Amino acid sequence: MKRISILPLVTVLIVAVVACSSNKRSVNEAEEKRPAQQVQVPTFQADSAYHYIEAQAAFGPRVPNTAAHRACGDYLAAQLERFGAKVFNQYADLMAYDNTLLKARNIIGAYQPESRKRVMLCAHWDSRPYADYDPDPKKHHTPILGVNDGASGVGVLLEVARQLQQQAPAIGIDIIFFDAEDYGTPTFYRGSYKEDTWCLGSQYWGRVPHVDNYNARFGILLDMVGGRGATFYQELFSKRTAGKEMKKIWETAHRLGYGAYFPKKEGTEVTDDHVYVFNLRQIPCVDIINYDPKGDTGFGEFWHTTGDTMEQIDRATLQAVGQTVLQVIYNE
Repeated sequence: MKRISILPLVTVLIVAVVACSSNKRSVNEAEEKRPAQQVQVPTFQADSAYHYIEAQAAFGPRVPNTAAHRACGDYLAAQLERFGAKVFNQYADLMAYDNTLLKARNIIGAYQPESRKRVMLCAHWDSRPYADYDPDPKKHHTPILGVNDGASGVGVLLEVARQLQQQAPAIGIDIIFFDAEDYGTPTFYRGSYKEDTWCLGSQYWGRVPHVDNYNARFGILLDMVGGRGATFYQELFSKRTAGKEMKKIWETAHRLGYGAYFPKKEGTEVTDDHVYVFNLRQIPCVDIINYDPKGDTGFGEFWHTTGDTMEQIDRATLQAVGQTVLQVIYNE
């Protein structure tokens, strides 16, 4: 009978275990050092977004209760449907600052509506009935074309919708076009003051969402995102209520090389649709909005004037905003 030495066998086993553990640790360390697999993000097409802005402008001022407003609403709903979204139309009678009854329409395009993991993207699609900041006082009652203030955000989101149809992200996306955002009290009004006269469409949606108990991880609001040389400072209400999401968006923009458009500096606090998205639905929502700290109004010299036309739109600005939004949602 051959005698087996216990000690050498134990030694061999220990050496084997140590070697295995060492190899496993080496593999784990290699995996940690290996960069995370990058999500393939579509390339935003600024020319396409520009076309969608131009198409809206062709209808004329999209002021509630007008034929141009109704026609443009039909166009936007049809585009979302063509790009594969499940479309919801919210029709509502909303009371303006002067008791005018506005026939309003929020338009929602849902992608992967069955998914509980969602992000909302939004913009307002109406244009202001008054050019009350126009340098010519005779034009203060003239409706504005609202190419940057309204149509630019919608144009970017229509291009996002086109990309969503071609390549679905890992989460559900809702694109919401809010109505009656820009029918707020004009500077020349001398009647009794009312609160919350701006953002009537998002106020309605916040109280009566298109889906019962609607919720989303966060939202991104685009407002005035097409102007030449635009700068998107960090809007203060967004920073206070959606700071984590804002940081993610701004850092993404800087990684993509768009830091000049997205300075990591505080801007001002703005009453915009994101305020009511948060206050009424508790969804943190970041307002990407042009802010000029050196200007009289903060929003550019053509804001709320008859000068808000296609000449103000720059494809480079659209590219910076659109690609940043795509990068954020496809990596969510």
